[in-house]
Amino acid sequence: MELAILLPLAAFVALAAGFAIVLRRAGRIVARTRELEGFRHGVRDLATRIDTSLEGATDRIDAVRRHQVGADTIGETLQAASDAVERYADEIRRLGGPPGAEAIREDIVFELERAGRALAMVDHGATILAAARRRGREIEAQTAIKRGYLNLLHAREAIARHAARAEALTARQPSEAAAAAAAHETRP
Repeated sequence: MELAILLPLAAFVALAAGFAIVLRRAGRIVARTRELEGFRHGVRDLATRIDTSLEGATDRIDAVRRHQVGADTIGETLQAASDAVERYADEIRRLGGPPGAEAIREDIVFELERAGRALAMVDHGATILAAARRRGREIEAQTAIKRGYLNLLHAREAIARHAARAEALTARQPSEAAAAAAAHETRP
């Protein structure tokens, strides 16, 4: 009689243990997927806002570059864009993510810092251009504005590429993600 009770009880315990293992693994998968989707959404949202902010600045810089507006009129635009770039860099640094997201996050921060330097270069050129009376300084100013403008465009394009990388990121095991991050140590 004891065997008749112990066998079904042992089968129930084994089945319950197997079910618990399956639920635990499924919970991990769901947690990784939720973390990944949160990271993707955060990067997508941030990349959209970055592009919108920098698009306005690049349009104004291009207008100065083409002598459609005066160099003294873009100071506020440059200051607002620089402040926005700093806020975006802080925001992306705080953005959590799955293993493998660190490289994407660092690359976006790198490009935001590049955009900040480009805006400073444009500001430098615009300051010179607004005060320049000699031809030599005007060429220096135009060069600084053009280089800053091009660097800003390249930073925007790179941020869009990194956002696409975030969209392509998969919920891998931590060891797979670490290997992928190690393979990506060089910047494109």
